[in-house]
Amino acid sequence: MIDYLIVGSGLAGISFSEIALQNNKSILVLDNNSQNSSKIAGGLYNPVILKRFTEVSQAKNHLPIMNDFFSNLEKKLNCKVNFEMPILRKFFSIEEQNNWFFASDKVNLAPFLSTNIISRKYAGIDSPFGYGEVLQTGYVDTALLLKKYKEYLIENNWFLEESFDYSLLQEEGNSIRYKEISVRNIIFAEGFGMHANPYFKDLPLDGTKGELFIIKAAALDLDVIINTSVFILPLGNDLYKVGATYNWADKTDVPTEEGKTELIEKIKEILNCDFEIVEHLAGVRPTVKDRRPLVGTHSKHNSIHILNGLGTRGVMLGPALAKALFENIEFQKPLDREIDIQRFYKK
Repeated sequence: MIDYLIVGSGLAGISFSEIALQNNKSILVLDNNSQNSSKIAGGLYNPVILKRFTEVSQAKNHLPIMNDFFSNLEKKLNCKVNFEMPILRKFFSIEEQNNWFFASDKVNLAPFLSTNIISRKYAGIDSPFGYGEVLQTGYVDTALLLKKYKEYLIENNWFLEESFDYSLLQEEGNSIRYKEISVRNIIFAEGFGMHANPYFKDLPLDGTKGELFIIKAAALDLDVIINTSVFILPLGNDLYKVGATYNWADKTDVPTEEGKTELIEKIKEILNCDFEIVEHLAGVRPTVKDRRPLVGTHSKHNSIHILNGLGTRGVMLGPALAKALFENIEFQKPLDREIDIQRFYKK
């Protein structure tokens, strides 16, 4: 009997798979490659919501878990996926500088916001008012992570590339049978694909489409991430990842002309140099109406669980939420109320 059948191998599925393996549990991962939000994600981790100058919920607790998680994964996969890198917020006025200093005085934000204005000049960007530096930031190469982890799962015969057929799921006492496979627990980590799941489709997963570019800009010289209305992330060889848009109506993963126009306009607000669009990507982020993840156990099926709704912060949230769900299942450790799906069932 397998301990965990995990449906989905994006950031949520990988996070739970690895937590289970670290605790000597057996796993099998199913994925039909239909969801691509993790593959094209910016992969940034940032403990501050800069638009509102608020701390990402539980950031102080989640960051150490995330760093340990990816450090261990890098050793296991023998490749670098976590890159610590400053995020600089470009100031457009003295007022924005003042707002930054006001926010940096807040007790919960002080560890994450530097009080020094960065006046360094970067080729390709006009910045007369300088930048504010966010601390404890960086990015994870999500595409490389997903590729390497899938190879690792396949190498150990822990991966099946197929669509999950919900009609073949049968409960047998305290276990579950799926086709010929007997498992103790099933974890649904399907991202936006959850809408087809009869067990959890009643949960308010919204989905927000995001589009981004890979651009080439030979005259731009960055060794930091720039964040304003979009982020600009250096990839090396004059290549940069730039994103992202937010579209709440379109639920497809097809790049659009509207998204392209919006990104070009925002890039031109920041850069004063030429750039070439190398690639245009799109995906649907699994977002929730109350901006909180979907974690927990089905109200009527004790062996059926969900890890979803990581939104734009899957890199930072995934490891901590997977750990919380695992400890809830194995040791009955209560989930935080703000992430537990029981907040919807009880209504």
